Parts: sequence; structure tokens; C-alpha cells
Amino acid sequence: MIPVRCFTCGKVISTVWDEFKSRRDAGEDPARVLTDLGVERYCCRRMILSHKEIVDDLNPYQ
Repeated sequence: MIPVRCFTCGKVISTVWDEFKSRRDAGEDPARVLTDLGVERYCCRRMILSHKEIVDDLNPYQ
């Protein structure tokens, strides 16, 4: 689960995650996708680019 807000600046970033993920998986350049979605700050870009979905990995342990 991606955090709702950027830890550094507080901007809401969870709203762009689904579109970013689908466009990245379709083969588009991640930097261009983030620019198209309006994610300009380095801190917000870091939050999205470095996110790893671990929910599926942890699900068997519930």
C-alpha cells in the first residue's frame, strides 16, 4: 500500500499510483509518466519510484 502523502512535503501522492503503475507496466518511461501526472518534486518522485508492493508477500502470514 502506497502512503497517502509524501513523507517530506505532505503532497497527496496516492492518487497517481494506479495510473503510474499501469503506464509503467505498459512500457512507458517512468520519468515521463511522473511528469505527465504532475509529480514534479524530487521527494514525491522518490516516494513513487522507490515504492515496493509487499502486501501480497505478507498476506499468507495473516
